[in-house]
Amino acid sequence: MRTPEFWHQDGVLARVLQPMAWLYAGLGRLRWALSQPWQGPVPVICVGNLVAGGAGKTPTALAIGRALARRGIAAHFLSRGHGGRLSGPIRVDGKVHDAGDVGDEPLLLAAAAPAWIARDRVRGARAAIAAGAQAIIMDDGFQNPGLAKDLSLLVIDGAYGLGNGRVHPAGPLRETAATGLARADAVIILQSGEAPAPLPHMAAAPLTARLIPGPDALALRGQPVVAFAGIGRPERFFHTVRELGAELVGQQAFPDHHPFREDEIWAVIEAARERNAIAVTTAKDAVRLPPGARDMVTVIDVTLEFDDEERLDKLLDMVLADRGANKAP
Repeated sequence: MRTPEFWHQDGVLARVLQPMAWLYAGLGRLRWALSQPWQGPVPVICVGNLVAGGAGKTPTALAIGRALARRGIAAHFLSRGHGGRLSGPIRVDGKVHDAGDVGDEPLLLAAAAPAWIARDRVRGARAAIAAGAQAIIMDDGFQNPGLAKDLSLLVIDGAYGLGNGRVHPAGPLRETAATGLARADAVIILQSGEAPAPLPHMAAAPLTARLIPGPDALALRGQPVVAFAGIGRPERFFHTVRELGAELVGQQAFPDHHPFREDEIWAVIEAARERNAIAVTTAKDAVRLPPGARDMVTVIDVTLEFDDEERLDKLLDMVLADRGANKAP
């Protein structure tokens, strides 16, 4: 899905679609009112967002996973598996599954810890718990009422904010900002060094975090590169490339979760060759590359780091204490 341009600003088309947005938001509230969330025997930590598309949920979920691992908690990831054909519940195996099976993000999660996909989140949680999960980290699912959450974290891209502030289809929001913020236990603003977007009023100061490129990316400093990405906001990746000090001589944006065709990728690689440049992309995009092209593209890995990790630690410790989570033997 490519984000419509009018979602960025409050124009005529957004106002025309507003009645449909009221209906969409109302159906969402009704869904929550009629739900009876299942409360599992282990803590459930949900990493979600308010806008359609990416905001940095998966890097945040991975950071939460590392924090729980430091505490000796055997956490499993749970994802819907957007973009994959399998409905689950099934444990993701990078040696068996590809992005067409389970989606791209679950493959990244599975490289760090046990990861499951399930259209039915409750069935997925039950499967993970039966397999030994002592905590569950949901990558997305903030708007899903089926599984009770012990900690709900909202991630907001600081350079995009909430777009025009309207609910789908008039804007990018999955629900009204007021409803979502009221249900969140904490908000995480993902900062990138780009100009910050306006943000809604929040009852408590948000946590802030940033994506830090891995040490291998420093080798790109001063090198000509052609960057491509099919993520929620490719511009953030292109900004990261510039921040590394690479010379961005070409860039191409694809829709989020785009299944790359061989001709598309070879066109990018050829464009890089013509400029004596290096083709670069994100780790999320790399798992969707055709096998023959993977060795010809440089992947820029990033790790999410919190500016005040102590605040996150307090939130996690509080949840673990309340649920009596046991450490791994």
